Amino acid sequence: MNRQPHSAAREIVVANAIQDVANELRLIELADYVAFIRLESMASIADIVESAAELYFMPGTLRLGHGCEAHVTWTDAPRIALDLELRPEGATVYFTLSLSALQASVEVSYVAFDRPSDDPEDNSAFLEAALAKSRIRRTLPSCV
Repeated sequence: MNRQPHSAAREIVVANAIQDVANELRLIELADYVAFIRLESMASIADIVESAAELYFMPGTLRLGHGCEAHVTWTDAPRIALDLELRPEGATVYFTLSLSALQASVEVSYVAFDRPSDDPEDNSAFLEAALAKSRIRRTLPSCV
């Protein structure tokens, strides 16, 4: 898929929105990701993504896309790449989340808007607002 011209700005929006989810996904053992990927158990990885996402997003907002990769070699630091889909109301974001021991990164491939504006900056602002609406608001119980 060809990157859109405004993908870099939207990568920041997506990265900020899923930062907590990425931290949750990094809690899973690397060996588990490798095993699920090698055995082509995409349902297991989809469950992991869904479980991490349900803590921060409304149901169905974030899900596993078409695949994932384990980059594990003798010479480089291990890295897991997950193809994900973010689906806030009014938009769909196709992106890859790369997880390593100390960092995570986002590469947006494509963003589709239900009702796109002619102004790309308006579309990016809409995406940011839609992602904010999709977040679960957690409130702490008050002490009485």
